[in-house]
Amino acid sequence: MDDRTPGFRFYPTEEELVSFYLHNKLEGTRQDLDRAIPVVDIYKYNPWDLPRELCQGDPEQWFFFFPRQEREVHGGRPNRLTTIGYWKATGSPGYVYSNNRIIGVKRTMVFYTGRAPGGRKTEWKMNEYKAIAGEDSSSTSAAPKVYIKYMWD
Repeated sequence: MDDRTPGFRFYPTEEELVSFYLHNKLEGTRQDLDRAIPVVDIYKYNPWDLPRELCQGDPEQWFFFFPRQEREVHGGRPNRLTTIGYWKATGSPGYVYSNNRIIGVKRTMVFYTGRAPGGRKTEWKMNEYKAIAGEDSSSTSAAPKVYIKYMWD
């Protein structure tokens, strides 16, 4: 990441995350996307241990691609456990729009330490973006997702 222009800040909109970054990752048309959004198995890390050096330098917002888990590909629920806690979905999923058309789904999650149902809520928040297959996009059966980590003080 040393070749970034001084003053550069990576701050894509939700529409750009889904329509450009995630779509091109699914299609395999842009191999250079890993420079902007690295591929990381986020569940191997607790939120505070994620490899921030791979990200674009924003101390509060990190972007990662993470392929769907095998059980999720076959219709099951994803395993969102880490070594000392878990990510829990909160609220209803939202939609990402482009030109009044739904192009993706956004799910917000909060990190809890311990194990469910007795976990302790932390201030770590994550937004998960998932592309919705359209006529011009490939199948999302093995689709990566874009994860955005937010650190709250």
